[in-house]
Amino acid sequence: MNLSNLKPADGSIKKCKRIGRGQGSGHGGTSTRGHKGAKSRSGYKHKVGFEGGQMPLQRRVPKFGFTNQGRIEYKGINIATLQSLAEKSNLTDIDVKTLVKAGLASKSDLIKILGNGELKTKLNVKAHAFSKSAKEAIESLKGTAEKI
Repeated sequence: MNLSNLKPADGSIKKCKRIGRGQGSGHGGTSTRGHKGAKSRSGYKHKVGFEGGQMPLQRRVPKFGFTNQGRIEYKGINIATLQSLAEKSNLTDIDVKTLVKAGLASKSDLIKILGNGELKTKLNVKAHAFSKSAKEAIESLKGTAEKI
């Protein structure tokens, strides 16, 4: 090995397009910008969604209805799911941390217990909200449905 046969490692050098370096480079003249128009000039900027004067997509697409900014989104969990979780993990107390640990909800979710399914064991449940039927089902077995 000597200085005459040294070369950089394969893949370490990126062949970049050398724009505006004369006709011999293949990218001289207009420097890949095309002829005339705002995009060919220096300092060109456009607004997000600008389509060259054409009516932009966000204004063409029709809007319907009403979006409530104050809507509270709950993650719904049925009492049948709670029953299977209690049987599998031998639990009597179920709270948000338990549900997150079981993978049924994420930490940031607001949890609402729903009344679909059948509950067979007494459970003490803590959640952000309960449906009427779920609360009745839990309390009919002498369990507690505590709102956080």
